Amino acid sequence: MHSTINLPGRSAYVLELEEKYGAHNYHPIPVVLAKGEGVFLWDVEGRRYYDFLSGYSAVNQGHCHPVILKAFIEQAQKLTLTSRAFHNDQLGEYTRFITKWFGYDKVLPMNTGVEAVETAIKLCRKWAYEVRNIPANKATIVVCEGNFHGRTTGVISFSSDPLYLPGFEVIPYNDIPALARALENKNVAGFLVEPIQGEAGVVVPDDGYLSKAKQLCEESNVIFMADEIQTGLARTGKMLACDHENVRPDILLLGKALGGGLIPVSAVLADDEIMLTIKPGEHGSTFGGNPLACTTAMAALQVLKDEKMMDNAEQMGQLLRTGLKDLQSKHIGLVRGKGLLNAIVINHLNGEAAWDLCLQLKDNGLLAKPTHGDKIRFAPPLIITSEQVIECIAIIRNSLVCLD
Repeated sequence: MHSTINLPGRSAYVLELEEKYGAHNYHPIPVVLAKGEGVFLWDVEGRRYYDFLSGYSAVNQGHCHPVILKAFIEQAQKLTLTSRAFHNDQLGEYTRFITKWFGYDKVLPMNTGVEAVETAIKLCRKWAYEVRNIPANKATIVVCEGNFHGRTTGVISFSSDPLYLPGFEVIPYNDIPALARALENKNVAGFLVEPIQGEAGVVVPDDGYLSKAKQLCEESNVIFMADEIQTGLARTGKMLACDHENVRPDILLLGKALGGGLIPVSAVLADDEIMLTIKPGEHGSTFGGNPLACTTAMAALQVLKDEKMMDNAEQMGQLLRTGLKDLQSKHIGLVRGKGLLNAIVINHLNGEAAWDLCLQLKDNGLLAKPTHGDKIRFAPPLIITSEQVIECIAIIRNSLVCLD
């Protein structure tokens, strides 16, 4: 699975260990990383790279951000975990902080993004049965083709792959008439959507799609759930991607950068009518709301605001997209994105061209990863400077030669 051809000894050794002892459920770019700081990563041989994936937007604030790291270390030296069997002195502060930050009554803290999605599904169904009085086991949640909300059995039941569990209806993304038709079913309880489909290749919907979808949900008394796990927290130039259309989700899902790249932290935010349908003992997590996660998340959010990362994401994203278009490369069929969540679509007869380009980018000092075959995401940390963006555009230009 891993190619060790032409890799230095230490890198080859590590990849061989993974191949022998690890499950083969990933196909990574063949580089072994050992250090990160800001927008840069270093491999075990000490070579430096620009990070243009940012841990799928988990590292929005940059690698090992000193303010977040300081908060993390100070809390880690005092108390890291109590479970929810007991209270801890950080959870209350965190719940107040994040609910005030985003304007919701309540937060349910979890760890990974997919846990937040599963929590939202459970909340939506509970609300459907207890508030909407939808008949038992009949509640349906509408989702979109091309979605990526995680890899648990429940969540992949509504991916574009074969279904595992019932209760979901899949409709085309960015298709308001399709949503309107789906909402004619009176057993529909919720609509779960990514404001921008990241894993699908940074598919940006038409202007007005989110606001029209929210309006349709309101008219049908259906919960609008926004998965902002990858798009949120300043990635697209706003605190939330939904903010571009002034849409307030009924249930908001956050994760990835909420942990500042240091620890898994996710959150589900909603108002009391929805959140209080879950009672003690009906949902929980051993690690969710732990004091280390709470402290880290507050620091991670504050840094986004204090360092004006939303503004920088907007400005640097425009610079990056303009620079990529100005390359006028015959191998780039499309440039799309918002803020610093961007992608190019490769135009080439070779089905492996996107992979080959990423290997060349690595050799030239920039790390990116293909998705869905012919697309490459370009999503650096939000602290990247204009000089660094210009340097990275030059790296991309020089690397594209390998496809000639």
